[in-house]
Amino acid sequence: MTIKNVVTAAVAGLAVAGLTGSAVALAEKGSSARKPTVVLVHGAFADSSSWNGVVKDLKRDGYPVVAAANPLRGLHADAAYLRSVLDSITGPIVLAGHSYGGSVMSEAADGDRDVKALVYIASFSPEKGESTSELAAKFPGGELGPALNPVPVPLPGGGTGTDLYIKQDKFRAVFAADVARPVADLMAVGQRPITEAALNEPATRTAWKTIPSWSMITTEDLAIPADSMRFMAERAKSHTVEINASHAVTVSRPGAVADLIDKAARATNR
Repeated sequence: MTIKNVVTAAVAGLAVAGLTGSAVALAEKGSSARKPTVVLVHGAFADSSSWNGVVKDLKRDGYPVVAAANPLRGLHADAAYLRSVLDSITGPIVLAGHSYGGSVMSEAADGDRDVKALVYIASFSPEKGESTSELAAKFPGGELGPALNPVPVPLPGGGTGTDLYIKQDKFRAVFAADVARPVADLMAVGQRPITEAALNEPATRTAWKTIPSWSMITTEDLAIPADSMRFMAERAKSHTVEINASHAVTVSRPGAVADLIDKAARATNR
């Protein structure tokens, strides 16, 4: 082989190596881009800011995140709103709901092929015909009912409905016992009410029957008895973890919540 041929071969080898390196870099970039979008759905007596710590951890790990503003007006209307949020997202989705947010996502995600995993955080997964309030009262141990303050509200079509708030002096004990008092006091003041009708509206869809699910059971929960959560998780054949936390686990233990969502995303993003 002449010197000229050796040089030509070396240059060609370097070019191929460069192209290969570029392909690897693009593949790695594509792999990162393939992470599913995590959609977070808050429940009653909370708002999207209750996910702030979870959002911080998920974004650090490279997940696109949307924290949906759950209207808390009626199960079917809330689910229709959430479906519009899901429809606006391109690509795979991991859907996580806290408390009543689980009822909404169970209704909204049914039949949505982009939703790859459901993550129930101290949450509800109703069967058709069941209501959120029915499941909350299915087992003893809940203390939310006596702590509620009903407030009459006008309905858009006429008539009067009922908004439910947690009494501010009961909020921390019942909802957020492991949250620092100054933070819990702010949560009590800024809580979003839910209509009584939303809690009593029966489910018509059950996304958990066809979409893999993960459930976090909060053993110190006074809003939803742990036995009720266990019942629903077992029925849904969820991958279950238990944690020593209050109902406000997204605030008190955001790292653990983000870890479970990450686990669901990794298991279904293959």
